[in-house]
Amino acid sequence: MPMTCTAKNRELTVRLSGEIDHHAARQLMLELDREIESRFPRRLVLDLAQLTFMDSSGIAVLLRTCRRMQEVRGTMQVVNVPRQPAKVIRAANLHKVLSVSFLP
Repeated sequence: MPMTCTAKNRELTVRLSGEIDHHAARQLMLELDREIESRFPRRLVLDLAQLTFMDSSGIAVLLRTCRRMQEVRGTMQVVNVPRQPAKVIRAANLHKVLSVSFLP
């Protein structure tokens, strides 16, 4: 899964593209952990604008990443969530426990 990271002033923005399914989820979790460990951000922004598909494995990725940010006393925001991933996030009620903004 393509992942692009930019960091500035202890804010890490990660842009994901493609699909988050059970095949990609484990590797994505490892890569996100590596970025958090190496950059130690105060704020993590996950930009999902280019995400084309997400299943329940994506829920696990979001929850684990949020937990990692809490462990390092940081915050996480999920932005630009497209229609299909938005359905998964809403079905799991993640938008009630995470900071999430959806694309129109």
